[in-house]
Amino acid sequence: MTGTGTIGFRKMNGLGNDFVVLDARPRALALGPDAVRAIADRKEGIGCDQIIALEPSQHADVFMRIWNADGGEVGACGNAARCVAGLVAAERGQSKVSIETESGVLGAVVNEDGSVTIDMGAPRFGWDEIPLAEPFHDTRRIELQLGPIDDPVLHTPSVVNVGNPHCLFFVDDVEAHDLKRFGPMLEHHPLFPERANISLVQVLGPEAIKVRTWERGAGLTRACGTAACAAAVAAARRELAGRKIKVTLPGGDLLIEWRESDGHILMTGPYALDFEGMLPSALFQRASA
Repeated sequence: MTGTGTIGFRKMNGLGNDFVVLDARPRALALGPDAVRAIADRKEGIGCDQIIALEPSQHADVFMRIWNADGGEVGACGNAARCVAGLVAAERGQSKVSIETESGVLGAVVNEDGSVTIDMGAPRFGWDEIPLAEPFHDTRRIELQLGPIDDPVLHTPSVVNVGNPHCLFFVDDVEAHDLKRFGPMLEHHPLFPERANISLVQVLGPEAIKVRTWERGAGLTRACGTAACAAAVAAARRELAGRKIKVTLPGGDLLIEWRESDGHILMTGPYALDFEGMLPSALFQRASA
């Protein structure tokens, strides 16, 4: 995949949440924020929500490094994990693989139907684990609202960390709110010192919810795997749904199980390879300059 003056990439997606995947296992790639933004730019670059670098790992089959389109590095991306699992499983000729991230090691299984199940680990609920800027005893419902005090548009969200911070507002209709307008404001709210992913969650029944997400550092996304996990867990904590549900996102459906035996979240869904190409190596040299 690598020629003179170029570095190969794969363009992949999970339910429309798209990635540029780079293989940094043969040699390290210096990838700074400017280079990330240039690659992710949908007008001048390849265009993607996140950039993924595959690196060697001492604790798993591969290390997955993740940057959002704005150039910031993050610790988790569930949809990207399915893509990486599919690649590594094919390389190794086995269905089970492990992926190390900044947030921990994830187990993955490629199922017979081609879908991938990722063990996302256990969610964290402590206010200082999310993290929040001030203590809240019950993170199922925190004091945060948007709009007039006596008639807020959104209020009392759940917060949870699934490798990254999530704030989830339960609403009657996820399409009835302008998430593109208020998402950036809530992402940067002083309550979230590391910013947050902002989601709207609509409960369709005990085994189904619908989710729209403004992703921290990426904006509106067709699918956010960790948001689907966070929404499923938040719905179960508020006794609005069971522990095994279908989560419908703009890009498609994920099956989420919050396993009772160990508290881990299992996420199952598809992945796809869109195309392969080459990037100029000078892009990475500028990043290291």
